[in-house]
Amino acid sequence: MYCAACGTPLAPGLSYCNRCGMSLKERGEGRPTGAITAFLIAIVLIGIGGLGIMLGGAFTLTSDAHLKEDLVGFFMLFTFLIIAITEILLVRQLSRLTGTSAPKAIDTTQPTALPMEFRGQQPRALAEPAPSVTENTTRTLQYSRKEPLS
Repeated sequence: MYCAACGTPLAPGLSYCNRCGMSLKERGEGRPTGAITAFLIAIVLIGIGGLGIMLGGAFTLTSDAHLKEDLVGFFMLFTFLIIAITEILLVRQLSRLTGTSAPKAIDTTQPTALPMEFRGQQPRALAEPAPSVTENTTRTLQYSRKEPLS
């Protein structure tokens, strides 16, 4: 099995990746089910209550207030828009909470292509390896010791 974030091979039973620290626990374990239930109840109750207000208000405005049908239609349209916007916002928040984006399928048989920083050292194309800083410093010190004293 490989880490989904960095592609490092993983030992069975780990909770976190040894290289990048990503949590390897399943995403479904940490979801707050109480909040999801509260959002679902709110969506249903606001929908039913809004429908009741819209129809009951229209009936009351026509029978008791004796308003014209145009004003009652405007009231129903305005009430419907308010309820619809509220429902849309609640469903949007619920989708953010549940993370409805489809999880990406990860092929665990082969590691994915890794960025350059995670790959091993690549062979150099130079004919001669570059001298290190310490070699250059050592050479200059050796030359200075061999010089005759004047």
